[in-house]
Amino acid sequence: MTTDPLLYLITPPKIDDLLGFAEALGAVMGETAGTTAGIACLQLRLKEVSDDEILRAAEAVAPLCEQFGAGFLINDRADLAKKAGADGVHIGQSDGTLAEARSILGAGKDIGVTCHDSIHLAMEAGEAGADYVAFGAFYPSSTKEGAFRPEPEILTRWTEMATVPCVAIGGITAETARPLAEAGADYLAVSGAIWAHAEGPIEGAKAFKKALAAQ
Repeated sequence: MTTDPLLYLITPPKIDDLLGFAEALGAVMGETAGTTAGIACLQLRLKEVSDDEILRAAEAVAPLCEQFGAGFLINDRADLAKKAGADGVHIGQSDGTLAEARSILGAGKDIGVTCHDSIHLAMEAGEAGADYVAFGAFYPSSTKEGAFRPEPEILTRWTEMATVPCVAIGGITAETARPLAEAGADYLAVSGAIWAHAEGPIEGAKAFKKALAAQ
């Protein structure tokens, strides 16, 4: 394993205290900076909130992403990603086409695509110009329900046949992170294991640092 940052951090679906969350996010990024568990990317994934709330949250977290060299993406909404000046968008299979997202964002922005448990969907996304593909959910997740449950071998198959980076997503914890990285995941999407850690986000981040320490 390398010391490149592996974690693709996803926000909780709702943020009640934006200032407190930004402080916690900065602490997590600082705790993991320069390690294999560093935050390579942050996805703002808020559900059942207004567009204005998403944009306010984007304004709060974007400077932290810039400070720590992390990409900043918004979930589902290419239009809000453009308004927020984000680095890109992550879209699911029901969130419109990659071509539509690209027409909104323009060149030079990152677009990731959910591909569930399908190499075929990933190939289509790669051919359409996706900057990364996401497979999952590998484990039960408290933040997103899913009927798809790929095996880690899909990550190995993908990395052997394609150059587009892949993200493993879904219920990933410090205990399950390293095997997925070793199976071929370029990035590990994590949310609840950080934000809902029993001892707080910093301890969650420390657990990933320990689990992913380069050897």
